[in-house]
Amino acid sequence: MPKDFPRALRVAEQIRRELVVLIRDSVNDPRVKDFSISEVVVTKDLSAAKIYFSPYKQNKDIKELQVGLNSCSAYLRKELGKLMRLRIIPTLSFHYDDTLERSARLNDILAKEKLD
Repeated sequence: MPKDFPRALRVAEQIRRELVVLIRDSVNDPRVKDFSISEVVVTKDLSAAKIYFSPYKQNKDIKELQVGLNSCSAYLRKELGKLMRLRIIPTLSFHYDDTLERSARLNDILAKEKLD
């Protein structure tokens, strides 16, 4: 592997792939549906992972989805431990990814400035 692709990035990508399948197939919580995992950020020591998600629908209750995801994080971590060959499985925390909203606001601001 080249030096510019560190282990934390490889582990983060594998966690993202495995979580998509695990959540789709194993989680039965009705709060946890209709969202995508946009990014996984793992610390260099692989002890913690921040999972950024965004709902498919704009009017979906984000807080309820986040609570549902965080409530099943221990189960997901246990299942990741079975699937991945790591000595330490990172703790998982889910965070709302608001980049789409911020980019839409920025586009609106730029459009208003362009009209003036």
